[in-house]
Amino acid sequence: QVQLVESGGRLVQAGGSLRLSCAASGRTASYYAMGWFRQAPGKEREFVAAISSRGGNTYYADSVKGRFTISRDNAKNTVSLQMNSLKPEDTAVYYCAAAPTSGTVVAGTPHYWGQGTQVTVSS
Repeated sequence: QVQLVESGGRLVQAGGSLRLSCAASGRTASYYAMGWFRQAPGKEREFVAAISSRGGNTYYADSVKGRFTISRDNAKNTVSLQMNSLKPEDTAVYYCAAAPTSGTVVAGTPHYWGQGTQVTVSS
């Protein structure tokens, strides 16, 4: 079992930056691939970024490539999402997720989800 708790969401102006963090707990948390998803009002949840268990491979949605960076610190059991050049369309609830493989995360079928943190980008 892996528990995930996100933090860092807040209101930010367009063009600004924000860093989200996800704390994972559980004996095998560091063995899991991790990722971020987001869900805007009235829209389906969508994949944002993923990182392999050891951090060697990262994956991004086209909409955030070049602006967002995912990273992890297995010693602290945390995964972060650095978001730069934020746009109003980035407004959403951001969810942390975990799965045994990166492919499972990218496919949108992770095994574990956090509760989400709200990011609002004002124009």
